[in-house]
Amino acid sequence: QAKFVESGGGLVQPGGSLILSCVASGFILEPYRIIWFRQAPGKERVGVSCVSRSNIMTTYLDSKKGRFTSSRDNAKNVVNLQMTGLTHEDTGVYYCAAEWTPFLDICALSPGTGRYDYWGQGTQVTVSS
Repeated sequence: QAKFVESGGGLVQPGGSLILSCVASGFILEPYRIIWFRQAPGKERVGVSCVSRSNIMTTYLDSKKGRFTSSRDNAKNVVNLQMTGLTHEDTGVYYCAAEWTPFLDICALSPGTGRYDYWGQGTQVTVSS
């Protein structure tokens, strides 16, 4: 069964760092662009970062620019989200999602969650002192 397996969440103090990872199992990652979503308690999922299928383009929510870095290794079927300078506002469940884009190598953070083919199971990130 094809799936995305997430890891890397946890409890971190303000100003700290975490790296989230998603490993594609049962499917090839390369034709998909990857969006990272954050879901705060009681809120909808919001895209915070995108990495295009060949890693040539990344896009970030304004509040994450300079602190978050998306990357991927298609040979290993892995995508990562490096988060630094974490604040309380970064707390939430983070999800990776794969969107089929075999003919596009660009990124966009658009509203909505309905067009993704695979989702990770989510990983909790808690920023607290």
